[in-house]
Amino acid sequence: MHHPYVGRVARALFIIAFAASSAACATITRGTKEDWAVQTDPAGATVKTDHGYSCSPTPCTMKLPRKNKFEVTVTKAGYKPYSAHITTGISGKGTAGLVGNAVVGGIIGIGVDAASGATMDLRPNPLVVTLEPEGQAVANADPAVEAAAPAASGSTN
Repeated sequence: MHHPYVGRVARALFIIAFAASSAACATITRGTKEDWAVQTDPAGATVKTDHGYSCSPTPCTMKLPRKNKFEVTVTKAGYKPYSAHITTGISGKGTAGLVGNAVVGGIIGIGVDAASGATMDLRPNPLVVTLEPEGQAVANADPAVEAAAPAASGSTN
């Protein structure tokens, strides 16, 4: 004989299993890492982050954790080193995943997404760098000085 209570328990377990599998929607759909690209002019530079990642030669791409801010250094022989701070910010796709969690996964799913960084994006991405040659003379930064200098004239009246 079939007891009506068993059907309700089975349905409740199914709903709990579905919610648990749907928890952390952004973590599942976006992942906790992001492809982060670096482009340099000229190409062929080496890229190193302060959290232990690197790629070479540029242009190159690394798969990095979405939630970690970091410092990056770009180097190439004959050029001045370039450093930048890479930040994180909530992305539109990450926000959509977070909203999906609020509906399906509840507070646990939202917590997983927030802790994993799945709602974040690295910024800027891609990092685009124009490297400056070593020993290049610094141009006069004050245009008023240049304007005050007498202009050479080739004609006399």
